[in-house]
Amino acid sequence: MFSKACEYGIRASIFIAANSSKGIRVGIKDVAKEIDSPEPFTAKIMQILTKSNIIGSAKGVGGGFEISTEALKSIKLINIVDAIDGDTIYKGCGIGLKECSEVHPCPVHHEFKKIRELLVAMLTNTSLEELALSIKSGDFHLKILNKNE
Repeated sequence: MFSKACEYGIRASIFIAANSSKGIRVGIKDVAKEIDSPEPFTAKIMQILTKSNIIGSAKGVGGGFEISTEALKSIKLINIVDAIDGDTIYKGCGIGLKECSEVHPCPVHHEFKKIRELLVAMLTNTSLEELALSIKSGDFHLKILNKNE
């Protein structure tokens, strides 16, 4: 449903948010390792998220990526999806037709429209803060842990 870049962007944002809520900045190596993404690809995603003002970046000793406390509350998943994938997920055809509309619907148009509306509602209503808290509490995780972790 989302591009691989968008999936990584969401996971990276949640990881950074969870650390930021503890006052910790994280470096690119830590982000790439945590989200199981190649470092160069992760760096490109971080560029997009930084330019979109979703995450902050500080250079030098003690630098890294962070999200301000105020931003944690206001940034929603839809902001990340829009920054990386744009709005095509909300407008595209469920089976990939170039033209699909209310006037000229594909066979799954009406059912897929309901799913898209639910997806938009979830992305619009879910903040990074609540996801960061779920990670911090241990209720959820971003990767499968090895037996040794």
